[in-house]
Amino acid sequence: MVAEAEAQKKSAIAQARRDSVKQIQEANAATRVASDSAIATEQAALDKEKAATLAKGEKEADSIGATADGKIKDVNDFLIKEFERAINAAS
Repeated sequence: MVAEAEAQKKSAIAQARRDSVKQIQEANAATRVASDSAIATEQAALDKEKAATLAKGEKEADSIGATADGKIKDVNDFLIKEFERAINAAS
């Protein structure tokens, strides 16, 4: 009788441990799924923001490049005129 009770006690304890491990694993899996989902959502938002920022930067760079091209032409024309004027003055 005592041996049978001891065996049932050991069996109940083992089952409780298995159930507790299973519950912990299920909770960890649920937490992992939730965090992975949150990370994916945040990463998508960051990717969208990154694309918008890059597009804005490219647009500004194109604008600066166009302005610089115009100024380079003006500077070259100015330098040529000044060089010609210096040559004419020296002649």
